Amino acid sequence: MSAQVVLVVDDNPTNLKLIAYLLQAKGYDVRTAVDAESAPEAVRLMRPRLILMDLQLPGMDGLELTRQLKRSPDTRDIIIIAVTAYAMRGDEQSARAAGCDDYMAKPIDTRALPSVIARHLDAERRSGS
Repeated sequence: MSAQVVLVVDDNPTNLKLIAYLLQAKGYDVRTAVDAESAPEAVRLMRPRLILMDLQLPGMDGLELTRQLKRSPDTRDIIIIAVTAYAMRGDEQSARAAGCDDYMAKPIDTRALPSVIARHLDAERRSGS
């Protein structure tokens, strides 16, 4: 079985490096995009099963990119997990309303992240998506 592709959309190089390291150690094929403008092309080329989406991106934010991806028949089934350093009351509801399937606050819990991703991908596999 080939490794499942996970796309990380984050403008912080340290976050990209940390998350890529954690997920590659668990056998995922991790790809990255540094902003919402380059992410759609990455999605088209890589066909990730899951996206870790930073909500605070320069230019277009992660919520708008999520809405765009969820509106498209080609990308609406991609699992999107919102991640943000600016977790405020109502942010999780906003992320879910935009179409995010889950929500995590930064700093990322490095022990929990791989299990959250595995839970979503396992649920998708069991449902036959």
